[in-house]
Amino acid sequence: MSALHQDDPAKRARLRWRSRRGLLENDLILTRFLDANEAALSNDDVDAYTRLMELTDNDLMGLLLGQNEPKEELDLPHVHVLLARLRLA
Repeated sequence: MSALHQDDPAKRARLRWRSRRGLLENDLILTRFLDANEAALSNDDVDAYTRLMELTDNDLMGLLLGQNEPKEELDLPHVHVLLARLRLA
């Protein structure tokens, strides 16, 4: 089994770097979420978060604001769970 995200400082730094977005609103939501939850992220959480970071800023914002729901390759249970947590951030 692979090491947990929080056990690898390079993985944590990479996740934070990928969270820097072009839209300030995305930055604020993602940074607030990581500040409060990063140490407790599971491998599934990190996978879901990484998948969300692949989106364009506007698509990500639509998901974070609840205007859209994950579709196709993002329509996975662990993505929905993490998205619900992000929406509370």
